[in-house]
Amino acid sequence: GTKFHHGMFTEFTFILAEGIYNDTSGVFEVSGIGLPPSEPPSVTRNYFGNTNFFGGPSSTCVGGIQLLKDVERQNPDNMFVVLSDIWLDQQLVLDKLRTMFRGYSRCPPFAFVFFGNFSSGQSHESSLQKVREGFVSLAEILSSFPQICTDSHFLIIPGPGDPGIGPALPRPPLAPYLVEPLAQKLSKLHVCSNPARVQYCSQEIVLFRENLINKMCRHSIRFPDRSEELHVHFAKTLLSQGHLTPLPLHVVPVYWSHDHALRLYPIPDVLILADKYDAFSVSTNDCLVFNPGSFPKSNFSFKVYLPGPKKLENCEIGDS
Repeated sequence: GTKFHHGMFTEFTFILAEGIYNDTSGVFEVSGIGLPPSEPPSVTRNYFGNTNFFGGPSSTCVGGIQLLKDVERQNPDNMFVVLSDIWLDQQLVLDKLRTMFRGYSRCPPFAFVFFGNFSSGQSHESSLQKVREGFVSLAEILSSFPQICTDSHFLIIPGPGDPGIGPALPRPPLAPYLVEPLAQKLSKLHVCSNPARVQYCSQEIVLFRENLINKMCRHSIRFPDRSEELHVHFAKTLLSQGHLTPLPLHVVPVYWSHDHALRLYPIPDVLILADKYDAFSVSTNDCLVFNPGSFPKSNFSFKVYLPGPKKLENCEIGDS
């Protein structure tokens, strides 16, 4: 039979097929199917130099600027605190967030990355009002930690269940009305699209919130073999395809004129894939890929990324 190599093979993925073409029957008999090899960023740079594909005001790739590399090394303690599914309508989630902020209050991290959904979806109230009330509660908690409000960046990325204009990607930022309570408290609030891109010193970081792993499994023509864990197959597939959603449009709708926002070429330094699937991390082709997991569903665990030493830490907020 046909041998399937590592990866997840769905409709709309690019593949390499090995086999024999039968002149008599006109049939290509496939003996092996694999994904195209993903291209490490260093190889891409050899061809294109320091051209900036990532975005932003500079025409030069940040990875090629020595001054930024020096700043990165001189600040080894800067960190990104990454959480997903911040259900602000759940009192226990708010209590855990207060505990987390208390722990960081004396040494605020460089940034908090908060992925939606920002409500649990268990209430029949208006979702708009529920999300706004959740941000009011979060702002009240943050008011007790003025140093965090002043020093830390806050990145807010909407989830698939948050109020918006529909399921198509990329998703625009949350409406100003919803996050206004936070904007009044925080000095460095960034209300982002989904996906979003961040340049930190010499590193390119892509942030994406979508329940993609289940969709990839459901639409795979064959479930991946067990020689590697599922999340490894998943990460390799996305980097091989150079795209965040290698799925048919009826599964993951895309605004065609903005499809470039979903592309992963050249491969970034860090790819944060916030998914309701279990937390994971994997390094492949000079790219760190990780999922913080669902904050309320994983015993209030989250990830902390230190870009200086390029280190990832697992954290959990236990019972008081």
